[in-house]
Amino acid sequence: MPNYKEQLRKNVWQRYREEVSSDPVDLKTVAAWAIERGLWKPRPMDLSASLANDLAQALREEKRTDKAGREYRANIPVRQKAKTGETLFEWADIDEAPRLHVEKSVQQERRSIASDCYALVMKVDHYNEAHPTEEPIQIVMDFEEDIEEMKIANGLLGEDDEAA
Repeated sequence: MPNYKEQLRKNVWQRYREEVSSDPVDLKTVAAWAIERGLWKPRPMDLSASLANDLAQALREEKRTDKAGREYRANIPVRQKAKTGETLFEWADIDEAPRLHVEKSVQQERRSIASDCYALVMKVDHYNEAHPTEEPIQIVMDFEEDIEEMKIANGLLGEDDEAA
């Protein structure tokens, strides 16, 4: 039996594209269409999971600025496997967290970024191969210049740093 996300892709997304349009569309439009046709019903809500998700979003959005003017996320998660096999996220304040928690969080976020970059390269490679008569889309995976530009834009590099 297909899982919930597979059902959404098949019974809502694919049907919308077949019955209405395959043009780019805002998902609120698709959702309204699906609800109007009775293709989707709300699932029972786990209040604890819902609050945990809202809390994670709130914690993820909290930022601070240090003495050097660097803005950083105040709270950081580490993904863990529970003994039951369930995935848990343990959150901590970065200014109070043990070093091991911060190291794990940084490693996991870096892996997530690398995974996103890989997915982006696969998407671009697929598009370029599927459209051989068009100029290939180019993508640069070296972010050093982007990061330097962001530091400069945020006033984090002095004149001596910029010349280096």
